[in-house]
Amino acid sequence: MTGSFGEFVTVEVEDAVAVIRIDRPKMNALNGAIRDGLRDAARSVSADEQVRAVIVWGGERVFAAGADIKEMEQYGYSEIAVWGRQLQDAFRDLAAIPKPTVAAVEGYALGGGMELSMTCDFRIAATNATFGQPEILLGIIPGAGGTQRLARLVGPAKAKDLVFSGRFVPAQEALEIGLVDELVEPGTVLAAARAKLAPYANGPALALRAAKEAIDRGLDGDLDTGLAFETALFAGLFGSDDQRAGMASFLANGPGKATFTGR
Repeated sequence: MTGSFGEFVTVEVEDAVAVIRIDRPKMNALNGAIRDGLRDAARSVSADEQVRAVIVWGGERVFAAGADIKEMEQYGYSEIAVWGRQLQDAFRDLAAIPKPTVAAVEGYALGGGMELSMTCDFRIAATNATFGQPEILLGIIPGAGGTQRLARLVGPAKAKDLVFSGRFVPAQEALEIGLVDELVEPGTVLAAARAKLAPYANGPALALRAAKEAIDRGLDGDLDTGLAFETALFAGLFGSDDQRAGMASFLANGPGKATFTGR
């Protein structure tokens, strides 16, 4: 399946894995059209039961080198408040995709591009990739998750280092601080992302959805609230086809041999 979401965003589905592709030469600068395309693509793959996992990819040259400064520079407070809220909403839709997601990063992931990568569950990057939140160098701060998702990923002190300085982060350092989960050779990132998601494509979709929701929502509250939410999701999976198949297979054949339908 192939679909277009505006001028710069497409979705291709193969073997139950959807690739959301940004293609706005030369640097995939994030403008309003890309924002809206990403939002609509996220909603589409979320609703499509044939999609079991999702990759966000900017191509083999660059992931996304940041927001379109030419578009933003003309805005005053009222305009940028609306624009920023709409970008946050689009990224929230990406983060809320109820399936495993991977950002496949080649080249630059800067500013809004780095924030986009952090909406995914995992990040796989080429060894020559570069990350950064350079907004401070423009006299502003990150506005699409760079102060919030980054602190949750790497801790507040390291997040402050990157946001306060605006410095570029090479791929190896990104791996060491937990911003990236895996490094691969340039040109192989998309294939590595597919390999990362392959085990989930035929996995228990309802359980994966519940696990993602429990972890993500649990981070936003206190431990007791998170534990109560986890218990509710855990109990809600009983009676699903996958739960019955998984437990029956475990008793008959041991772990890891069940066939799941995603229902």
